Amino acid sequence: MSKSMVKPPAARSAVPGPGRLGLVEPTAPSELRELGWVGEDSIELLWSLSRAANADLALRTLVRLKEGLGEGWAELDAALRTDKGLRGRLFGLFGASSAFGDHLVADPASWKILAGDVRLPSKDEATATMMAAVGAEPEEGAHPDARLHRAKVTGPDAIAALRKTYRDELMLLAAVDLAATVENEPVLPYQTVGHQLSDLADAALDAALAVAVAAVCPDAPCPVRLAVIAMGKCGARELNYVSDVDVVFVAEPADSIASRIAGEMMRIGSSAFFDVDAALRPEGKRGELVRTLESHVAYYKRWAKTWEFQALLKARPMIGDVALGQQYADALNPMVWTASEREDFVPEVQAMRRRVEEMVPPELRERELKLGRGSLRDVEFAVQLLQLVHGRADEALHVQSTIDALTALAARGYVGRDDAANLAASYEFLRLLEHRLQLQKLRRTHTLPPADDEEALRWLARAAHMRPDGSKDALGVLNAEIKRNAHRVRRLHAKLFYRPLLESVARIDKEALRLSPDAAIRQLAALGYTAPENALGHLTALTSGASRKGRIQALLLPTLLESLADTPDPDAGLLAYRRLSDAMTDQTWFLRLLRDEASVAERLMTVLGSSAYVPDLLIKAPDVVRLFADSPAGPRLLESKPEDVARGILTASARHEDPARAIAAARSLRRYELARIASADILGMLDVPGVCKALSSVWAAVLNAALAAVIKASEKDLGTPAPATFTVIGMGRLGGGELGYGSDADVLFVCEPREGIDETVAVKWANSIGDKVRTLLGAPSTDPPLEVDTGLRPEGRSGPMVRTLASYEAYYAQWAQAWEIQALLRAHHVAGDADLGLRFLHMIDKTRYPEGGVSDQAVREIRRIKARVDSERLPRGADPATHTKLGRGGLADIEWTVQLIQLRHAHEIESLHNTSTLETLDAIGAAELLSESDVELLRDAWITATKARNCLVLVRGKATDQLPGSGRVLSAVAQIAGWGGGDAGEFLDNYLRVTRRAKAVVERVFGE
Repeated sequence: MSKSMVKPPAARSAVPGPGRLGLVEPTAPSELRELGWVGEDSIELLWSLSRAANADLALRTLVRLKEGLGEGWAELDAALRTDKGLRGRLFGLFGASSAFGDHLVADPASWKILAGDVRLPSKDEATATMMAAVGAEPEEGAHPDARLHRAKVTGPDAIAALRKTYRDELMLLAAVDLAATVENEPVLPYQTVGHQLSDLADAALDAALAVAVAAVCPDAPCPVRLAVIAMGKCGARELNYVSDVDVVFVAEPADSIASRIAGEMMRIGSSAFFDVDAALRPEGKRGELVRTLESHVAYYKRWAKTWEFQALLKARPMIGDVALGQQYADALNPMVWTASEREDFVPEVQAMRRRVEEMVPPELRERELKLGRGSLRDVEFAVQLLQLVHGRADEALHVQSTIDALTALAARGYVGRDDAANLAASYEFLRLLEHRLQLQKLRRTHTLPPADDEEALRWLARAAHMRPDGSKDALGVLNAEIKRNAHRVRRLHAKLFYRPLLESVARIDKEALRLSPDAAIRQLAALGYTAPENALGHLTALTSGASRKGRIQALLLPTLLESLADTPDPDAGLLAYRRLSDAMTDQTWFLRLLRDEASVAERLMTVLGSSAYVPDLLIKAPDVVRLFADSPAGPRLLESKPEDVARGILTASARHEDPARAIAAARSLRRYELARIASADILGMLDVPGVCKALSSVWAAVLNAALAAVIKASEKDLGTPAPATFTVIGMGRLGGGELGYGSDADVLFVCEPREGIDETVAVKWANSIGDKVRTLLGAPSTDPPLEVDTGLRPEGRSGPMVRTLASYEAYYAQWAQAWEIQALLRAHHVAGDADLGLRFLHMIDKTRYPEGGVSDQAVREIRRIKARVDSERLPRGADPATHTKLGRGGLADIEWTVQLIQLRHAHEIESLHNTSTLETLDAIGAAELLSESDVELLRDAWITATKARNCLVLVRGKATDQLPGSGRVLSAVAQIAGWGGGDAGEFLDNYLRVTRRAKAVVERVFGE
């Protein structure tokens, strides 16, 4: 800034008031008088001071400094009036950092460090300065490559000297970094700051190592070779102002002396400079602090996890025996670049990123610069993953810093040049804010001030050199930049992986470099695709041609593929998306919806990548995709009510005379509803009872529609009204309103001859109707099956399919067995003549709720049958611990327990007259037939097993009851069941724990 720009205009000939200078405290004028800055000759000083991030803080610190200097103030005052660089450095420092203000006031004469023609020291100069602080000289008699020094000053004096010297050097860097916020001084580039901080850390720890050598080996030359390896940000030479410095030690020999020197160096460094952390060593904090090179190599060959190789990306020989350190790097580097070939590479990297995100409390995620969404870690993870994937074949990517790696990735065509430049700019902006936050009190922090702390945010804006832009003040500019950069990081995080892939199959940008097929396949494999060649083919097909649809797909796919990468089966999801896109070729709304509604696209990918059950349904009922959007009232997937759906199915089928066409119409709406319900389930919008109720309602509506269509067609053929009334009684889960995706419909068919009609004729007609309904509904189809099962009828499969009400009554009165009485507990009218259905239910009440409860003999028989089911019905090879239906604490256990209690007590407790397992459990608890804790255990187990059973169908696309012990299916089930990231181990542990506790209750009830 030129002098004419800082001079006030003529109207400002008087000394400006405190408000115009950014001074807000009423005491400011007296403090200015104390400094002697009240005349016109002080105006330039005042205008410079006004530009400090916190002018009040800077002014107060200057007053304290004047008091400390005493007569020496005149020299500083004179220098400030002539040395604009000093003004920028001192005022910038005092306004941005109370910690450095305190440091300078404690040693007032050290202001001279900031005066004159300031030049930042080289690494060698910084090392010499730090060594001089403790009188360190090269160690004599040590190994020629050791490069060790021995300090003359040790103990507390050494720590005090090192702390003061380090803080002086850090203060100089901070002052130069902040000077541009006050005066027209050069802006210090982000990378320069990182390099300087890392070089200073190296120099500081080298001096700490010299003190450690003198402390551990006071009377003899150090007998060990010790190399210190810098890791993390220090290793990459992109250190923060306040940060841990991660190190690893290599020694020959790795004996007690080496361990003591390493430990002493860490203690001194942590006391004098910053936390020195060796947790990245093999086995972490449980492992040996110091290892030989051979031991390091053996560990990484046999035991290291993927994240440990990722950490090695930034390993750099730092101090000590640099030759040994280089041997360490040379030995381990080749392993780093083959880490992406490991079988567990993708899930480990993804799990690690999820764990990092979960460490941040939800209320801080938008303010967390390092670990939140759109944060520094997003950039670093993305860049490191691409390095690991492509560095195996391209040595140009063997660099350590994030910015250098982005530059190399762009230069080699793995990332678009514009994307790399934008991402680097956002990364540097976020790092700038991080640096300014840390400088304020020299504390390690990465969290932005709360949105309502305007004063703190305004300080940050000024410290970060934000300036008004004509429409917004500095604070407004800061807030806009934070939002813009976080959004850009999130957006580019997706593009970083997928845009180059799309460039390689669709020439979106003719100037862009293209990934080779091998590089594209490597990248897809690293993103979780188990058949990357097929995935590349799908991308080619989706973006092929010069059509508008291909161009839109190319724009959409980066985001879609990122969402797919977080699903259990991205391969299947991408194939399903391609099939759905092909089926929607003529539907212009489809791609437009995905383009304009980000939530729709994300939800669709989640569903397609999680389920083999839903994609075929969506292809045949694509309008369900519209429901993935939100309305003002909430998710549109939840807008349909079961009763409205049932009415719609009946109305649609009633329009057709032909039963086959009527049932086809009902099937079509059922398909739509299944897709809607399953999608809402996968997306976590529906709970287990809601899913079961919705599925049961759809099944009952389809049965009703089929029965009405068949009877209507029969009456037309006969030319007379039907000879009998006909009703359908739902049994099992259908009767309880608890159907799952893979459930059959257990029913009883009941008829009643009309007045004047011979019973034989009526029953024969009714049997033909029942048979026709079963045949039409069970006809082969690509939809999920519609099996109507009448196996629970009297006499089982050997008995007639349809009986009259009187026949049922006579049978149950004379012949009903214990299991049949138990089955009737879930009987409920679901279709057909409502009056006949109600009469049937009233008729069976005396059988299922007998006066005085079922007999002791019946209870013994039920217990005997249950024992037989437990020992004989489990399929061969099934695991009894994880079979959701017949396993320990599974659905059968819970339902039999509830039904036994009903049989024994329903005659006296009317609330037990209920076909729903969950509602009956509520009644059992209310009647205190079981303790509240027992009821909760049974409820939890029923919901857990039902959820697992439903998820198995959603994942595999077909009915199954057996949870796998491990693998992708279990991970997918866990993810749909609500266990974030598909944590299969925790999901399975929870399932086993819940069902084991429920089994204890079952055994106690059945043993009574």
